[in-house]
Order: sequence, then C-alpha cells, then structure tokens
Amino acid sequence: MSNGSFLPSSNHSAVHSGSRSAPVTVFSVLTFTLLAMLVVATFVWNVLVLATILRVRTFHRVPHNLVASMAMSDVMVAALVMPLSLVHELSGQRWRLGRALCLLWVSCDVLCCTASIWNVMAIALDRYWSITRHLEYTLKTRKRISNVMIALTWMLSAIISLAPLFGWGETYSEENMACQVSQEPSYTIFSTFGAFYLPLGVVLFVYWKIYKAAKFRIGSRKSNSIIPVTENVEVCKRKYPGGKPQVVFALHPPTVTFQADSETWREQKERRAALMVGILIGVFVLCWIPFFLAELATPLFSCQVPPFWKSVFLWLGYSNSFFNPLIYTAFNKNYNDAFRNLFSRQR
Repeated sequence: MSNGSFLPSSNHSAVHSGSRSAPVTVFSVLTFTLLAMLVVATFVWNVLVLATILRVRTFHRVPHNLVASMAMSDVMVAALVMPLSLVHELSGQRWRLGRALCLLWVSCDVLCCTASIWNVMAIALDRYWSITRHLEYTLKTRKRISNVMIALTWMLSAIISLAPLFGWGETYSEENMACQVSQEPSYTIFSTFGAFYLPLGVVLFVYWKIYKAAKFRIGSRKSNSIIPVTENVEVCKRKYPGGKPQVVFALHPPTVTFQADSETWREQKERRAALMVGILIGVFVLCWIPFFLAELATPLFSCQVPPFWKSVFLWLGYSNSFFNPLIYTAFNKNYNDAFRNLFSRQR
C-alpha cells in the first residue's frame, strides 16, 4: 500500500544490471525481526480468540459474533496481507511475484483492513445501543442487528477492495516493478472515506453519546442517594373529662428514604463496556489516522509523504489488528476464564 521501505536496498537500475544489493544493517535486521514477531503475534492472538468463541457454547451469541467477525478479519490481515507486505519491504518496495499475486494481495489488503475497521465500528454501535437502549435492545433485536452489521461490513469492504479490478485505476506496473493500491485520485478519496473516515465519524459520535449517557447516569445516581429523616416529635393538646388540658408528646421513629440498588451491577457492567469501547476507539484512531491522512495528502494537496514514513504509517495501521483482540479480551472476565480453561485442558 505504501511506496516507502524500512529496509535499505539497491536502486532500480542495480536490479536490472545484476549488481549486488545494499549491505544488511543492524537496523534492517532488528526491523525485520520486530515486524515478523508482530505478524506471528497478531495471527496467534486472533486465532486464540476464534478458538475460544468456537469452543465455549455461551459465546455462540451476540456480541461475540461481532468479536468473531473482527477476529476473522484480523486473522486474514495477519495471514494474507502482512507476510507479503513484509516481503515487499525486504525487496525495497519492488514487486517480483507477478501481476496475479499483486492483484490478490492488494485486494486482500483493502478488504481485510477495511473489514477490521468496520467491525470496530459495529462493536461500538452494539455497545452504544446496549447501554443507552437496554430495554428496547432485546437479545432477539440485538442478534438481528448484529448479523446485519456483519453482512454490511463485509459487503462494503468487498466493494471498496474490488473496484480497481474493474478499471478504477491500476495497481500493478511491470516496468516499475510496483504493486500498490490504486493511486487514481477519485478512488483514493472514495476508498479512504469509505474505509476510514466514515466509520471514524460514527465511532467518535457513538463514544460521545456513550460518555453523555454515562455522565447522566452518574448524576441521576447522586440525586437518588439515601436520605435519612430525623426523628419527629409531635406536640398536641388534648382535653380529658373534667376539663383539664394535658400536653401529649407523640414520638415518630426515624425513617430512611432510598432508591433500590438494583442498577448497581448493570452500572458497573456499562462502565467497563464504555471504558473498553473508549480504549478500542482510541487505539484504532492512533493506529490508522496517520496512514489515511498521508493517503489523502497526495490527491488533495499534491503533497508527497516521505517513503520511510509511509511504511511506518502502514505498519502502525496493521498493528491495530494485534491490539483489537488484546483490548477486548482484557476487559472481559469471561474471556480470561475461557483462556485459562483452554490452556489448562491442553496441559
């Protein structure tokens, strides 16, 4: 997807003339090692999440189907996209694997990364509706809506990724040994807005609404706190037979008014869900926004981002596929217990 490279390599003419490549440096070896570890860790972690969802019967429902969709897209990023991207980096951004594999790689790149981003948006929407509309958002409704969101996620991702195959720009150049996402300005604007800026706007709006809802609940909670009522003494005068008035003191015991504490468990659950969504969105934005800003810089402002930084931004975006399952499972006690059971059975 990018034109730059972490790793030093010989220039284009040297490749055709058969001259030797640039020497391997400590920096290039370290970079390759770290990127290879990222690829393996991303694949293993997401496969672990998928295996847990498949093995545990209680996970065969929402919202775990959304998590499974996200983990599937991230597994595909790690298995189909990142390894060839690493080969691309090692060869100095020159593509030597032919046109067919180039088209397959670029299509999978756009498809899987876009699906991963849209799955984050789907999870954020599900959490928003479950927090703000928990009475109307029943299990049946939640299942139906989540299935629709999963279908739309993969359908829209396929449309964005397959558009260049029908003539919207060129991804492969045999003469320049180049393989990259179509640089046609109209496609760049369409793909970046469809793959990132639209879901970004949705998740930011959703988290703002979740924050407002949580703040409102906290305010309501404080206003409905326990209110003790002090002891009342009622003084009254009564006349008894004989005409002599007597003073009578009526003592009322203290009372306490309060609201039932049945919402405490739900509020704690909603607070953790809001925190998880906030961190998921924050990491998603930090990982992907540099890359998509750089992608828009060329067609809109004719600004060329240095190749090295385009590679940095690209792999920072890929790393979001590693952080997604890490963040989600860290805030879900059920996943932690399932992981422990899974490993204990293996032993």
